[in-house]
Amino acid sequence: MTRITFLHGAADRLRAASGWIAQQWQQGHRVVVAFDQADDRERLDSHLWSQPSTGFIPHCRQEDPLAAETPVTLALTLDQAPDQALLLNLGRAVPEGFGRFEELVEIVSTDEEERQQGRERYRFYRDRGYQISSTDIGNPTAP
Repeated sequence: MTRITFLHGAADRLRAASGWIAQQWQQGHRVVVAFDQADDRERLDSHLWSQPSTGFIPHCRQEDPLAAETPVTLALTLDQAPDQALLLNLGRAVPEGFGRFEELVEIVSTDEEERQQGRERYRFYRDRGYQISSTDIGNPTAP
């Protein structure tokens, strides 16, 4: 069963996502990032070209012919996304097809609308029996 991890309390969801993706890439993990809006995908795509400032995180869109060979894939739907162990959801809803991944990570910012959407996704997973872990990334000293 897919493990679910919530990283909440992010001051900036895009920055938190970039940092998490960079960590996974440095550890040799491959990641699919799910979006439900194309403009959100474009913003992260642009961000990953310049972050970190001293490097580059190899990534491409799911429709790119090199998607299966690229460490980070940006996907609007998961039906054609390459099979990876890690899925990062930056959409507003539960990503369809998330169950084929070993782990799903949700990043939730401090924005009230995003927090409410995150709560709804949390309830969805919990009500279906998924094990959920949660970490406050906005307060690194929290237990």
